[in-house]
Amino acid sequence: MNYNVNAKGFYGDFGGAFIPEMLKPNVDELRENYLKITAQKDFQKDFDDLLKDYVGRPTPLYFSKRLSEKYQTQIYLKREDLCHTGAHKINNTIGQILLAQRLGKKRIIAETGAGQHGVATATVCALMGMPCVIYMGAIDIKRQAPNVARMKMLGAKVVPAESGSKTLKDATNEAIRDWINHPEDTHYIIGSVVGPHPFPDMVARFQSVISQEVKTQVKAQSRKEKPDYIMACVGGGSNAAGIYYDFLNDKDVKIIAVEAAGKGVSTGESAATSQLGKQGIIHGSKTLLMQSDDGQITEPYSISAGLDYPGIGPMHAHLYASKRSEFISITDDEAMQAGWQLSQLEGIIPAIETAHAFAVFEHRQFQPDDVVVVNLSGRGDKDLQTYMDYFKL
Repeated sequence: MNYNVNAKGFYGDFGGAFIPEMLKPNVDELRENYLKITAQKDFQKDFDDLLKDYVGRPTPLYFSKRLSEKYQTQIYLKREDLCHTGAHKINNTIGQILLAQRLGKKRIIAETGAGQHGVATATVCALMGMPCVIYMGAIDIKRQAPNVARMKMLGAKVVPAESGSKTLKDATNEAIRDWINHPEDTHYIIGSVVGPHPFPDMVARFQSVISQEVKTQVKAQSRKEKPDYIMACVGGGSNAAGIYYDFLNDKDVKIIAVEAAGKGVSTGESAATSQLGKQGIIHGSKTLLMQSDDGQITEPYSISAGLDYPGIGPMHAHLYASKRSEFISITDDEAMQAGWQLSQLEGIIPAIETAHAFAVFEHRQFQPDDVVVVNLSGRGDKDLQTYMDYFKL
C-alpha cells in the first residue's frame, strides 16, 4: 500500500478537492503548478538557502538522556522548537510564499489557531514585503495574546473570527471566504495538512525537510540505521506529516500519532478525531471529522489551541484507517504534566501541543534499545500563561 497522495489528491479514501465553484480557479492554478515550480532548481536553491540561513536548519536531533533513563528506552528529540519563530510552521510558510511569488500573487492570507502559523506567515510576509491578513478565532486571540502581538509587530492585520466556536475552524471559514472574494491577487497559505488538494500534499512536502534530516541524523547519532518509532502530536497534523514523510512506506519504522483527548474522549469535551470522527468533508477535503448524527460538525475541545480542530488531515485519516499509524489520545492533565516533566528533566519548555506527545511514555512501554524520535514541534513561550494558570506559578 502507498501512503502518499495519488494523482487525484486522495490518500486511500481520504482527500480530494470538494470546493465551491468560485474557488475552483484558485485551487486548479495551484494544483497545476505546485509540483512544476517546486521542482525548479532556482526554487529549491531559494528554499534551501532560506531554511539554512533564516530558519536555522538543520535543527538538532537531541538525545534526551534523563528522559531516556526515566522511561528505559532511547528517546531522541527533533528540535523544531529551535526554528526561527519557535516552531516547525516556518518550513511551510517559506515554501508557500516562494510559490506565491512565482505565481504572481501580491497579497497573502492565512488562518491560525495557536498563533504559531500566523506568526510564521507574518514573518515571511515581512521578509518578502507582502501584505498579510491573518484570520484567528476570537477565543484564540484571547488565549494566545503574545502571538497576536508578534503578528501585529511583524506588520500583519489580525482579523477576529466571531462566528461558531470562535476558534480555528471558524478562522479557516473566514479565510476561505476572503480567498473567494480575491481570486486573482491573493494566495492562501494554509498552515496544516488540511484543505482541498493540493494543500495537504504541498504542506507535507515542505515539512518533509524534518524527516529528511532525521534519516541522516539517526544514522549518525545512534547505533541504528533508522528509528524504531516516530512520534508526533496531531491536530491538523503538519508537524506529524513532516516527520513521518520519508518513513511512510518503510514498515520497519512504526508511527505513533498523538491526539488531544481534552477532558476525556467520552466527556463531550475532546478533540480525539480518530476515536470520535466519521467520514465527512471539512474545508474542502474528505477526512475523519467529529460530527453529530445528522452531519453537523461538533465543537472540539483541547487546552492547546493548536489541537482543537474537529478533523485531521486526509493523510492521517488514511494512516489511521489503514492501521499504518497507532493513534493515542492524551488528556489535558496528562499533557500539562508531561510538559512540566520535560521542563524539569531536560530544561526544555514545550508547546502544550507538543507536550501531548511526551505524555505517551506514561501509557506505552518501549524496549530498552528502541530508538524513539519525538517531534518537539514547538516551544512553550506562547503557552506560558496557560502553564501559569494551570500550575499556579
